[in-house]
Amino acid sequence: MKSLENIAEIAISTGWGAADILHEYYRKSDLSVDNSKEGPVTAADLASNRYILEQLKGQLGTDDFGYLSEETYQEVFDKTGSGRVNKDWVWIIDPLDGTKDFIKKTGEYALHIALVYQGRPHVSVVACPEADMLYCAVLGSGTVAYSRSGGTRSPKVSEIDDLSQLKVVVSRTHRDDRFNKLIETLPTGGQKAVGSVGGKIVAIIEQKADIYLSLSGKSAPKDWDMAAPELILTEAGGKFTHFDGQPLLYNQGDPCQWGGRAASNSLCHGELCEKVTQILRKIDQ
Repeated sequence: MKSLENIAEIAISTGWGAADILHEYYRKSDLSVDNSKEGPVTAADLASNRYILEQLKGQLGTDDFGYLSEETYQEVFDKTGSGRVNKDWVWIIDPLDGTKDFIKKTGEYALHIALVYQGRPHVSVVACPEADMLYCAVLGSGTVAYSRSGGTRSPKVSEIDDLSQLKVVVSRTHRDDRFNKLIETLPTGGQKAVGSVGGKIVAIIEQKADIYLSLSGKSAPKDWDMAAPELILTEAGGKFTHFDGQPLLYNQGDPCQWGGRAASNSLCHGELCEKVTQILRKIDQ
């Protein structure tokens, strides 16, 4: 198998190509939308997904790697009766994260490509097409930010170590009463609204925010929402865990990430998780 660095180069090239596809569709005035029960799906989702799978499978094959994407998960489930791909190395792909923002033309959408080994991410790409930026992380090697113009840099999370000064990045949608009560009660330094999960984590590594919180309710975020953003955060110095401190695991059969998750600049992570757990316990009484 190729080295992780060589695999990351393939993921970066694939990410830029998929970003170009989304960028082109974003400018179309007439965009077909299928409002499925899991959320809207556009022609852009499908075109990006097709391109990413063609590129990765074409260059890396299927002997060593499995593939799990938002748009093909149901096919995997229908064939096997389980959503788990029976490989140690699995690509987990969200070809368009933030479809509602894509449709509403906020520009705050992203795409995620992650390679996980036995449930944990080792390579990830998060691309933000409208910002002309792509972020890549390799486990143990840090996160690199690439601009469309060719520049590179190594983003790092903030060094704020006072919970009351940390800014929370939140959604404009996907917020129920329970989450709103949590955010209103949590003693932090304000909020910043960003659309996609990838965009939220980018905001943290770019020091525009410090905390991201996610709760499941009737539904839950999926593996493809979290896997790639997690690694670009942790390799930039942050933390991303369940509220009890346990790591997120991917490709476990059910793609839903049930429960609660906290992403932060790491310096107050334990305190943050403890405070959130205490607040939710009171809310749920």
